[in-house]
Amino acid sequence: MAFISGTIPIRFKKPFFCGILANTLLSTVPGVSGAGPSPEKTLLTPVLDAELIATGKVSSHPFKPDTPTGCPTPSTITRAMISLCRLQPFFVNAGLRHTPTVPCYDLYGKVGDDPRIRDAVPEARALFSRGETLGKILSQACDLLVVAECVPGGTTTALCVLRALGYEASVSSSFVENPVSIKEEICSKALARISSDNITDPLDIVRYTGDPMMPVAAGMIQAYTGTLLLAGGTQMLSVAALAKALGQKPPVVVTTSYVRDDPTANVTDLADRIGCPVYYVDPGFGDLGHPGLARYCIGEVKEGFGAGGAMYLAYLMGHSEEVIREKILSAAHVCS
Repeated sequence: MAFISGTIPIRFKKPFFCGILANTLLSTVPGVSGAGPSPEKTLLTPVLDAELIATGKVSSHPFKPDTPTGCPTPSTITRAMISLCRLQPFFVNAGLRHTPTVPCYDLYGKVGDDPRIRDAVPEARALFSRGETLGKILSQACDLLVVAECVPGGTTTALCVLRALGYEASVSSSFVENPVSIKEEICSKALARISSDNITDPLDIVRYTGDPMMPVAAGMIQAYTGTLLLAGGTQMLSVAALAKALGQKPPVVVTTSYVRDDPTANVTDLADRIGCPVYYVDPGFGDLGHPGLARYCIGEVKEGFGAGGAMYLAYLMGHSEEVIREKILSAAHVCS
């Protein structure tokens, strides 16, 4: 396919890239998330990814910004695009276990809990309200807002929320082999709690089985007055579905072709059911001569921390496909 599947007819003067950081304890369940060297260390990933995007390196912990197989993390791609576009990233702490190492707008949320046994986001309504406040603030600062997320384990909370909202959803994974059976088992137990308590209100569904990023993003969508793009895959489709359930118009989602082509996820069908426009970026990593980036083409990682949206934004800002790819390749070599 072409580098991008289509362009949005918008004009803007002041773009912003916003990354919402959060944790869910589901990422510590063995086999759920590949976003970290171990299940427990996935709780550090949002902090380290934000550090890499903001500073160009991770110095607070001795972790390499790539997977054990040498695949550069999506934050490496996002960092390359932020640098190319000369933007200052804006980070939001929606609910983290570890203190951020770079400046963040703190919404005073808590880590998302295990939805199989207790409410995952007890403060969902408060976070939605705080997200609205942030949306109003950012409306005065920019006219194009690209909202990304970093929530290890978030495709599992997305599955729970999408199913609870009535969608026959299948979600993607950072693993080549999607741990579908683990996610389905978690989702089944979470939905049983929702059904038992007759929960139907969208924010109550998030309270029962979501993660802290979701209500924050939905609140921002509610209040932001410019053009807002959700940068991410099935996690952002869950946010779009939540926004629709709350009576909002689902915003545009931008992700990579690697998410779209995941045979274990029904991305295009799900987007159609939500009524959510989706644009795809095909960065052609298989042709760049970097073995780690080429692993995206076989289904490893696929997307993360708004990498697809960051590439899309760079294109909207006038950078050519060739320049974007060269910048990513250079960044990948530095991190190798």
